[in-house]
Amino acid sequence: MAAEPAGPARLVRCGQKDDLYRSELRSAAGSALHGIAGARRWLEWRRELELLSDVAYFVLTTLSGFQTLGEEYVNIVQVDSSKKRVPSFLRRAAFISLHTVLPYCLEKGLLHVERELQAEADESRSSQSNPALGLSSRSFIRNWIQRQVGQLREQQKKRVLETVGVLKKFIPLLHRLHLALFYMNSTFYHLSKRITGISYLHFGGVQGEDQSIRSSYKFLGIISLCHLLLTIGVQLYSLKQQQRASQEWKLHHSLPHDKSRAQEKGPGRASRCTLCLGERRHTTATPCGHLFCWHCIMEWCNTRTECPLCREKFHPQKLIYLRHYQL
Repeated sequence: MAAEPAGPARLVRCGQKDDLYRSELRSAAGSALHGIAGARRWLEWRRELELLSDVAYFVLTTLSGFQTLGEEYVNIVQVDSSKKRVPSFLRRAAFISLHTVLPYCLEKGLLHVERELQAEADESRSSQSNPALGLSSRSFIRNWIQRQVGQLREQQKKRVLETVGVLKKFIPLLHRLHLALFYMNSTFYHLSKRITGISYLHFGGVQGEDQSIRSSYKFLGIISLCHLLLTIGVQLYSLKQQQRASQEWKLHHSLPHDKSRAQEKGPGRASRCTLCLGERRHTTATPCGHLFCWHCIMEWCNTRTECPLCREKFHPQKLIYLRHYQL
C-alpha cells in the first residue's frame, strides 16, 4: 500500500479530533469526581485530574502501539525520523511526557514560585487558597519551592520574579512560533512531536489530496509569523516603557517628600496606598480610576496586568502619573 507524508489538513483534523475526545474524557472524569467528592475537591484537584485523563488517553493509544482516535479518523500512522519504522517505546513515552506532564509541571512550578515570591509583599493574598494551584500546601513540590525561595536574598527574589514573568510571556510565544513553522513546512503540528522527531504517514485513500491547500497553509504561516514578530515588538516596546517609567520613579523618589502637602491631605484613608498601606507617594492612577503609589503599582504590573482592587485588565503604559495631584 502506497504511503506519503501526511499533509497539514490531516494533521490539523487529527489534533482537533484528539482534543475533542480528550475534553470528553476530562469532562467525564471531572463529573465523576464532582459527584463523589463534591465541588471543593473537584476545584482543588481539577488540573491533576485533567493530567491523569490526558495521560490515560495517550497510554491506552500511543504508548500501547495503537492509533489515537484522531489518527484513525484521518488514517495516518506515527513514524520516527527515518520514515520507515514506527517510533520506539521510549520515543513514544518521551512524547507523552513532553506533551502532558511537562506543561503541567511547568505551569505548577511557575505558579508556586510566583506565589511564594509575592507572599511577603501581599500577606493577605498569600493566606488565601488558590484553586488554580491544585495541590494543597502539603504538596512536595510546593514545600521544595518554599525551601528554595527562603534561601534567596531580596535582590535574587526580585530577579527570579522577573524571570517568572518573562517565562509566562515567552511560552505562549514559543507555541505560536512553532505553529507558524508548522503552517509553512507542514510536518510537526505539536511541539512535543518536533522534539521527539515523530511525524506521520498517510495510508490509503486519495493520495496527494492535501497538496492543493499546502500553499494556503504556507501563506497562513507567513501571516502568523509576521503577527508574532509584531507582538514581540509591541511587548519589547512595553517593557522598555516600563523600565523608563521605573527610572523616572527612582528619580522622583530621591526627591524630598512634600510634608506640607501631606498635612493638607490629613490622616484620611483616601491618601493611603492600598498596596503598601502607607501614605501614597507619587500618586498614579489606573485607567479604572484607582490611585496607588507609582512604585507599588509598577511592581504589581510586573506580574499582573490588572487593577489590584477591581481586577480590570489594562496595559502598564496606560498608567497615569499625577505630578501635581492634590486630594
